[in-house]
Amino acid sequence: MNPTPDPALESIASRTLSRIHSRAARIGIVGMGYVGLPLALLFSEEGFPVVGFDIDESKILKLNSGESYIAHLPGTEVQAAQRRGFAATADYAFIQAMDAVVICVPTPLDEFQQPDISFITRTAAAIAPHLRPGQLIVLESTTWPGTTEEVLIPLLESGNREGLRVERSEPASGPTALAAPPLYVAFSPEREDPGNNTVARRDVPKVVGGIGPRSRELACALYSSIFSRTVPVSSPAAAEMTKLLENIYRCVNIALVNELKQLCLRMGLDIFEVIDAAKTKPFGFQPFYPGPGLGGHCIPIDPFYLSWKAKQFDFRTRFIELAGEVNMQMPYYVIE
Repeated sequence: MNPTPDPALESIASRTLSRIHSRAARIGIVGMGYVGLPLALLFSEEGFPVVGFDIDESKILKLNSGESYIAHLPGTEVQAAQRRGFAATADYAFIQAMDAVVICVPTPLDEFQQPDISFITRTAAAIAPHLRPGQLIVLESTTWPGTTEEVLIPLLESGNREGLRVERSEPASGPTALAAPPLYVAFSPEREDPGNNTVARRDVPKVVGGIGPRSRELACALYSSIFSRTVPVSSPAAAEMTKLLENIYRCVNIALVNELKQLCLRMGLDIFEVIDAAKTKPFGFQPFYPGPGLGGHCIPIDPFYLSWKAKQFDFRTRFIELAGEVNMQMPYYVIE
């Protein structure tokens, strides 16, 4: 049996939802990199008041001077956003004024090819003291399934000053559980493809996994205001896994074609001719092309997040490990 909705909690969520629908919601984007800055500009284009947060003072100075440091984003877009009220800051105290906070910080690998989520944990610790009831916090940084629930939420709950508790699918137990001011949390993986001019940024569907029904509703409403389509899934972990699957798919297929490239050279065949012929098939085939290794921000990194997490479940992701081995050997092969 579903629990009876608490009128006070419904009212808080309704106020946030109303502000999103009216474009009055103040949006804070933490991390002004190749994901966060384009997202901030999208929200600004739709009339939302937007503040960009970053610990890099040089980025703050450039943005507030109307400059861009990302090749495919001209400074004119930043200047247009400024005229609509966009500003950047390194002061996390302004988080308290935001209605929604979207975290877009890096998630690299360390020197041992293991996930480094220190940017997420430091960001959570920095914003937690400034949170207030009714805010929506969305993590976009690519990470292993479970990060939002196992890492982000405990930091947000333990670090805030108002006893905020994140809404969950099942209500917490205890006499003070219903009295705790609510915070809403979701995960929505970034799907940036820098330099891609064939698909408009707003036309890339946005996957959303909320920690509870109100979180999912608020996050979907937030992203529906700037994206043509939102795709709700059952949980943050499902959304986290979705992003990893997308990049693992590419990583494995790139490894396959890198290996076939080497074989074709020995056989006296042109791999590009073969690929061009194969891609004429109107179903069941998507072309991937060989290269000197793996490039970009995500594909060389993200698959290892899942292979690392799989070890906690006594499971070995052999396809991921083999693809990584093939792709990491390609630079040496090319040099030879």
